[in-house]
Amino acid sequence: MSLNHSFSLFLDSFLILDPFTISHFLSNSMASSLHTQTKTNTNINAMNGTSAAADDSKSHLSKKPRLHTPPQPSMITPSDVLSEFSHHDPSIARINNGSFGCCPSSVLSAQQQLQLQWLQQPDHFYFNQLQSRILQSRRTIKDMINADHVEEVSIVDNATTAAAIVLQKIAWGFAEGKFHPGDAAVMLHYAYGAVKKSVEAYFTRAGGYVIEVPLPFPVNSVDEIVQEFRKTLERGKQNGRRVRLAVIDHVTSMPSVVIPVKELVRICREEGVDQVFVDAAHGIGCVDVDMKQIGADFYTSNLHKWFFCPPSVAFLYCRRSTNNSDLHHPVVSHEYGNGLAIESAWIGTRDYSAQLVVPKVLEFINRFEGGIDGIKKRNHEAVVEMGEMLVKAWGTHPGCPPEMCSSMVMVGLPACLGISSDQDALKLRSYLRDKFGVEVPIYYRAPKDGDVGPLTGYARISYQVYNKVDDYYKLRDAINQLVHNAFTCASIPN
Repeated sequence: MSLNHSFSLFLDSFLILDPFTISHFLSNSMASSLHTQTKTNTNINAMNGTSAAADDSKSHLSKKPRLHTPPQPSMITPSDVLSEFSHHDPSIARINNGSFGCCPSSVLSAQQQLQLQWLQQPDHFYFNQLQSRILQSRRTIKDMINADHVEEVSIVDNATTAAAIVLQKIAWGFAEGKFHPGDAAVMLHYAYGAVKKSVEAYFTRAGGYVIEVPLPFPVNSVDEIVQEFRKTLERGKQNGRRVRLAVIDHVTSMPSVVIPVKELVRICREEGVDQVFVDAAHGIGCVDVDMKQIGADFYTSNLHKWFFCPPSVAFLYCRRSTNNSDLHHPVVSHEYGNGLAIESAWIGTRDYSAQLVVPKVLEFINRFEGGIDGIKKRNHEAVVEMGEMLVKAWGTHPGCPPEMCSSMVMVGLPACLGISSDQDALKLRSYLRDKFGVEVPIYYRAPKDGDVGPLTGYARISYQVYNKVDDYYKLRDAINQLVHNAFTCASIPN
């Protein structure tokens, strides 16, 4: 069982050297946990933390005062962060954290130690460490997302795997006669492409009817999204259909917009939607994630995008009040039937190290001022300011107001670049990377009827603790040079 000891470190004074970069590196109050590892109990209750939770509830009365103060963690400094991300290519302006995330060197080192321990003595690691360490990670996640119980948290490879788990359950509902052909699922038009494919593979093939919410972009207010969502739910219920599932993004990928998930989940409850699945691939570390406040049946988020974990690891939250007895990992192995969390903790021999370093990642995060909340706030403020700088330089506009941005902003590109297709957007992305050393995704927005001089291209810029202002100046100057040279996407060879 783990004993958690917290302490706070207060700074008397600090000096802000750069509003965009150095503020990431200053540390304030932080919490750190020291863990005492006991021999792993391989029965299912121990793997789910049941007995440990009971012991924790009693330990507050019997705990003896500590006789010494635990060592205080070091404060993060600018040189520390440079060292933590020194494996990044210094010649590249890496403003695309949203796609692949990042992982500090200290966490990579911890991961490599775990990999080595497995290779040194796999029999010992499997029987005496693996499951207890996964449980420790699940407990960390449970506390981070304000879930009621560790049994509600499963660790999987990524949000795409989590979507397959949820949609597989829904598909079985059709096969077993619980749902009827034509019953509906509602999802956003800007849902992630892989999730759309999963809906097609599981829900549509099972006989379900999918209705997409046609969201506007650029978007000016939350009300626009709420109105379209309500109208789509009404269409879904036409002709006596039941809406069995709503798939809602927390932060859409391309274009990137923060969706009012709490309000949309509440609307689903009012309108009798059976179950709600929130796809938050960009959730934890990027926006506020609180299971009690959001109220969804299922919620998934990658930990390798904005939470500094190595790839790839994600969590799937399944609300305890929901009937989840038929939730199963799509890879069936020896733990089948023992509950999703246990099934997911062993899907055969593979590298589980990314799932085991979650507590180490939290230690890294808590070295920053305000922990994860402080990082989110500073990233948001910095990326909004960088977006404003770019649209001013290019004479364009952002894709949504600041309050609908996370740590990513959609920035309009000059119309003269001639972005006229998804293929053009991909070619420009490659051109910026290969010719200018700038990594940034480009979004093609097809013009609508009646548009006058529309912007058809947007760059999605991200901001993370390793970024600096020069990264965004590099993008600004690259686009300005292309405009000056009368460059168009048509001039890029296929």
